[in-house]
Amino acid sequence: MNPDKKIIIDGLLDRVNASPYVIVIDYTGMTVQQFTELRNRLNAGGAKCLVAKNTYMRKALTEAGLPDIADSLVGQTAFVMGDSEVFAAAKAIKNFEKEFKKPEMKVGILDGAVLTGDKLQSIADIPSREAILSKLLATINEPGARIARIIQTKFNPEGSSSKDADEAPAEAAAEVVAEAAPEAPAAEAAAE
Repeated sequence: MNPDKKIIIDGLLDRVNASPYVIVIDYTGMTVQQFTELRNRLNAGGAKCLVAKNTYMRKALTEAGLPDIADSLVGQTAFVMGDSEVFAAAKAIKNFEKEFKKPEMKVGILDGAVLTGDKLQSIADIPSREAILSKLLATINEPGARIARIIQTKFNPEGSSSKDADEAPAEAAAEVVAEAAPEAPAAEAAAE
């Protein structure tokens, strides 16, 4: 093999091994400005888009031990890889495709599994990790916020001042918390 080709394939192999996913897109008909804009959007989500000869990428994927997707490596293809979540990359490509009608997600490899373009479209609809964690945190905080509202209502009824709430006895606060808290198990009640 030509030493120059080996260097290129080794570089692709390094990128493939460093990424948990590879998305193959068909960029036929895209202008240079559109391709640059797509790359910028992908970069913002922690992904890189590169163009390489299909034969070189096929060789790099084979050397990495990834599934054979040679049937999809035809035409004008670009490869999206990154070190972050696949959701952000798939979402950026899907949104770009809605806006410009290009590129098309052909196939992908995620953790060694081959994904069709339709599955990649579905992955793009999954919320990001941060959005899911935010919803989880809101769910966890909701009971505490409810108790705080009950306490505030109990000690600060409409028309009373916050000074009255500051002078509220601790026993009344414990009573409100007991009202808002779930019932104690029978074993604890028997122990009292």
